[in-house]
Amino acid sequence: MKILYAIQGTGNGHISRAREIVPLLQQYGEVDLLVSGTEAEVSLSEPLKYKFHGFSFVFGTNGGVDKWATFKIMDLRQLWRDMHSLPLNQYDLIINDFEPVSAWACKIQKISSVSLSHQCSFISPKTPRPPKWNYAEWLFKYYSPTTDHIGFHFEKYDDFIHTPVIRSEIRNLKTANLGHYTVYLPAYDDKTLIKYLSQVTTVEWQIFSKRQKTPYQQGNIQIFPVNNEAFNKSLANCEGLLTGGGFEGPAEALFLGKKVLMIPMKGQFEQQCNALAASKLGVRVVEAIDENFVMNMNNWINDDTKILVNFPDETAKIVHDMIKRYAK
Repeated sequence: MKILYAIQGTGNGHISRAREIVPLLQQYGEVDLLVSGTEAEVSLSEPLKYKFHGFSFVFGTNGGVDKWATFKIMDLRQLWRDMHSLPLNQYDLIINDFEPVSAWACKIQKISSVSLSHQCSFISPKTPRPPKWNYAEWLFKYYSPTTDHIGFHFEKYDDFIHTPVIRSEIRNLKTANLGHYTVYLPAYDDKTLIKYLSQVTTVEWQIFSKRQKTPYQQGNIQIFPVNNEAFNKSLANCEGLLTGGGFEGPAEALFLGKKVLMIPMKGQFEQQCNALAASKLGVRVVEAIDENFVMNMNNWINDDTKILVNFPDETAKIVHDMIKRYAK
């Protein structure tokens, strides 16, 4: 059997999940990997068959998307060429994690494909989202269209949705509480984070930054470049995680029994939806870093509420059932 696994390269969650799924797929046949996008810091250990520029957004420095930088890196002509040149008839199964090049290539060539992603959970109207309709609903539907869907979210909101894929390296971590707080907020620059977090002097902060190449310390704050092993170690030993409105990071922290505070990116509807769903579990959500931020941090630090989640290890079964149902 020959399998194509196409992965979105914006952010780290898609790649992180793929690191868990690829070895499982390799038990069933030959796996070719495709990645498109420009904003991931983690990588796969296996070589890529295809690497495309894709269609990505660029993180800003003040809590949102850098629209001008996103516009500048767009190459719609290359995207069109890539969609029409990708050879797909050789594959018995095409799996898509919110990756647009292969999804639209499948649509053009009238070939079936299956979503294996967090984003496809929003195909269901039962998945939490703010009450006001947002144009981003079109992105969920048309950015990476597939014929079939296997989704992941904090809860099983529909019959095709599963709880998060928690990587084996996270499940096997030995945890402790050394009192520090781990921070991953790629949509804010380091100076902004240091300005506010330095005012919360009762704890130590460990910031993982997209913009730093070497670690340094300023007062009660340590800044590290993004690194998978270092981040996992920090997360395993922290009191809590301060992060954006992503999915995999908060899910892993909750699985480890850590406190979580989420700051969804401005104008990013998916992150607003994730934050709403997490808040229903009891996770604290703050809309922005502003004049109330220090107070919000102190309230969070002083809150000892424990959130219990049940994220069973079902990934091998999900992959097995997908192969059995969708492979040629």
